[in-house]
Amino acid sequence: MSNALAIAHVTQALALLIENNVGPEFGEAVKVEPRKPPADPQLEQPTVSVFLYQVTPNTSQRNNDLPTRAADGTLVKRPAAALDLHYLISAYGDERELVGQRLIGSVVRTLHEIPILPKDVVEQAGERPYLAGSDLVEAAQRVRFTPTVMDVDETSKLWGMLYQTPYALSVVYQAALVLIDGRESPVPGRPVERREVRVLPFGAPGAPVPPGAEPKDDAASSEAASAEVVHEKADPPAATPAKKAAKAPAKTVAKTPAKTPARPRKAAPRAAKPAQE
Repeated sequence: MSNALAIAHVTQALALLIENNVGPEFGEAVKVEPRKPPADPQLEQPTVSVFLYQVTPNTSQRNNDLPTRAADGTLVKRPAAALDLHYLISAYGDERELVGQRLIGSVVRTLHEIPILPKDVVEQAGERPYLAGSDLVEAAQRVRFTPTVMDVDETSKLWGMLYQTPYALSVVYQAALVLIDGRESPVPGRPVERREVRVLPFGAPGAPVPPGAEPKDDAASSEAASAEVVHEKADPPAATPAKKAAKAPAKTVAKTPAKTPARPRKAAPRAAKPAQE
């Protein structure tokens, strides 16, 4: 956690980190300035500009501190704004000796080798008089630098915002995570006045019910319920006469008379043969 000077402190610490690691590769000193790219760059001395062009809320931590107040409006937790910082790092120098390209290579090497802002660099940057009172060095969250990919369209829009500033070879980095605390202190919670620990076995009066078990009734009600169940099993209710009369009698099979045999047909009388002469 840190106060409102954290953004400026990170910018100054990034410029100091680049200055400490880029200069030894050149025969002359490299000037690193935490400012936007100059409109009329001076090519006599190698120069690196560190320009903070955008501040955005961190998407993963922006609502991590909600809620911060109780129902009556009392502050229970100090709010903290989670931010990401976007930097444009440009290099200037004699183009005949490719000074700008050599400087950009050193910047990329430095931030790839040291992606997390060191504590000693933060302490050294905090010695500036305009950063007096900054507590970034006490923050638990360390700032990490990650390169950002930008296409030609995004790059042209970014440099179009810089009025009358000529384009220079640059790289873009994102710094995450910077937390800025609120100024109001939360109300401390009330201390515990009395501690009371009770140990009761399951089944005792006032003891919690074991998981998956149903609460037992009183002994009298359980005995009465068991007596009713036994009585129902021993003496089943007799059938009433009305129910007996309602039973239908068994069906009788009607006997059908046997069929009489069919009378035989009478044979027709044969014709008499004629007498022979």
